[in-house]
Amino acid sequence: MSRISDRFDRLRRDRRTGLVTYITAGDPSLAQSAAILKTLDATGVDVLEVGVPFSDPLADGPVIQRATERALASGTTLDGVLQMVADIRPDIAAPIVLFSYANPIMRMGLAQFTARAAEAGVDGVLTLDVPPEEGREWHQAFTQAGIDMIFLLSPTTSTERMRKAAHLGRGFLYGISRLGVTGARTDISDAAAELARRVREVTDLPLVLGFGVSTPEHMQALGRMADAAVVGSALVQVIAEQGTDGDPAAAAATYVRWLRG
Repeated sequence: MSRISDRFDRLRRDRRTGLVTYITAGDPSLAQSAAILKTLDATGVDVLEVGVPFSDPLADGPVIQRATERALASGTTLDGVLQMVADIRPDIAAPIVLFSYANPIMRMGLAQFTARAAEAGVDGVLTLDVPPEEGREWHQAFTQAGIDMIFLLSPTTSTERMRKAAHLGRGFLYGISRLGVTGARTDISDAAAELARRVREVTDLPLVLGFGVSTPEHMQALGRMADAAVVGSALVQVIAEQGTDGDPAAAAATYVRWLRG
């Protein structure tokens, strides 16, 4: 059983809503990203999502786009992200999921990437722009490396595509609770509950919901629909506000403790 499956089994036994956190690796530096991830793990975050910076992050809103720009400007590469994960893996209990677009992985080479990721201790990979219909080669490579392949679902995803994602996917399914790009919102979209209902009809894979989570009330609302909630842009903004001279790890921990109530 993978670390991801084990973590969600534990959440279901404990009847507790999990928390998945997203940060952009290399913002403001890889060394500070490592410190942030260690601190988030120490606060009890259930899954650590590590974003690989990419020059054209089309699914992301302005907060994560700016974070990606800062990470690229600091010299962050996929190779550097994998090395950072390898360095901190012995100190991290939570599963680590890489969040990437396909291009950086294809540039490295799928076989080389999966081998490097497995060696580094990556537990899962979510590739935003690889749909289930084109994911068989990727699924085979990830499976052979012992890495969970995670798919993205949206309110407009067809039932047929949901079934394909559930068939090929491992670990959990990532549900986008609203249409549009990433970014904190003041409320949870009504589409979240309907998406969760539809996913539950086709699979018992754990479901996490994201895109807009920023308050304890959002956590409580999504906990009634899904196994876990994802906080991304709001946390990335907290880190950004610290700049290069602040303490982003401490600020991230304070925010996460508040978010969990």
